[in-house]
Amino acid sequence: MPIEGAVARLEARRPTSDGAICTISRRGVCSFMLLTVSKRVEFSASRRLFAPKFSAEENRKLFGEESSSRYGTGRNYVAYFVFAGQPDPTTGMLINISEIKERAGGIIHDRYDHRFLNEDNPAFRNKVPTAENVCRQLLEDVVPLFDGKQARLVAVHLRETPERSATAYANNAVDANYWFDFSAARRTISPHLTASENEKLFGISTAEHGHNYRTRLTFRADSPSPKPAFATQEEISALVQSLRAQLDHKNLNRDVDALRGKPITTESLSRFILQSGSNKLPLSRVRLHERNDFFAENWSDEGMFLGMRAAFSAAHRLHVPSFSDAQNSELFGKCNNPRGHGHRYVAEATIGGEYDERSGALANFEELRIALGQGLASWRDKHLDLETEEFRDQPSTGENIVRALWPKIDSALQQRLVRLRLWETANNRFTLRRT
Repeated sequence: MPIEGAVARLEARRPTSDGAICTISRRGVCSFMLLTVSKRVEFSASRRLFAPKFSAEENRKLFGEESSSRYGTGRNYVAYFVFAGQPDPTTGMLINISEIKERAGGIIHDRYDHRFLNEDNPAFRNKVPTAENVCRQLLEDVVPLFDGKQARLVAVHLRETPERSATAYANNAVDANYWFDFSAARRTISPHLTASENEKLFGISTAEHGHNYRTRLTFRADSPSPKPAFATQEEISALVQSLRAQLDHKNLNRDVDALRGKPITTESLSRFILQSGSNKLPLSRVRLHERNDFFAENWSDEGMFLGMRAAFSAAHRLHVPSFSDAQNSELFGKCNNPRGHGHRYVAEATIGGEYDERSGALANFEELRIALGQGLASWRDKHLDLETEEFRDQPSTGENIVRALWPKIDSALQQRLVRLRLWETANNRFTLRRT
């Protein structure tokens, strides 16, 4: 499977043919891992979603009420440029992140930032600047800038608003994401388990409580299309309205007919939303956040995942002992400060597995929380280079940190870890995937 496919499909099982890293588990089994580095760049622009070949009413159905904004309406965009490859064994870097900012940022500055995209950017003279088209165009614009580099641009993710985002992949696939919120009460229990089994598996969550849920609906197209490849804005708005009507301000155990007699868990609820939505539109997957640090994700091919986040603070210094002071300063800049500096890192562990129909669970929430916490414990409030074993002989780059963290968490989760993300800052993210 090419790198782009591994990025586009979280649960891919085949080894990548380029840029994959083979790690040896304690059982002596080689697992192929895909490492990516993501850089966040912001820009502001205006645009109008309107196709001249369609009538005003057809444009309204396709793109929503904004199609009537004759002179455009504005967005504060956030673009994430995702690179894959093998890190340099000496520097510990897959790519110098400042290089991404300089090169991709230059394209954004010259062609996108503070522009009316329909008229100021020639790429959109005959192409509607939807979130999907903008991120695909960014990918096409930036890919040539890194020809011949060890790192390859494999995806661009674009957040247009908190409710709307898209991802374009180098293999031509594109995801369209639509977010919506709802609030609901529930008891986390399965009617197929005894009271003691429910208590053991779900703990205090068996008591009635509530969540402010955040839901992402994702549609996938495998190739570019001149027409909306997923559904019209009118159809998607109707789907969101229907789902919110079923779930918002409801007691999920009692008030939703379709859920009666079924386990009420985050996993089962995300599954229900996917199945209910897929009856109306071709959903690819659904992610359901019951809190900022915990989510369940269901895919249309039965794949299911659970993700959890935890923060930790640590100091470090980026430095290669075999390099001169001038070389280290040129390569790492301020990050080479001899006294060190620090970050409040955020780690996100995602596991996969088989959904249990009886319990409605993929895994034990507490076991996932404990595994993540224990994996981070020895690094909390430490200087990574001076006080930990993992970085005595290698630079504490984000790439090396996420690779060192993987076995610490994966072993505690019986090798069920499928993705591990590390945010060094809001702008810099490092991800390791099992492929």
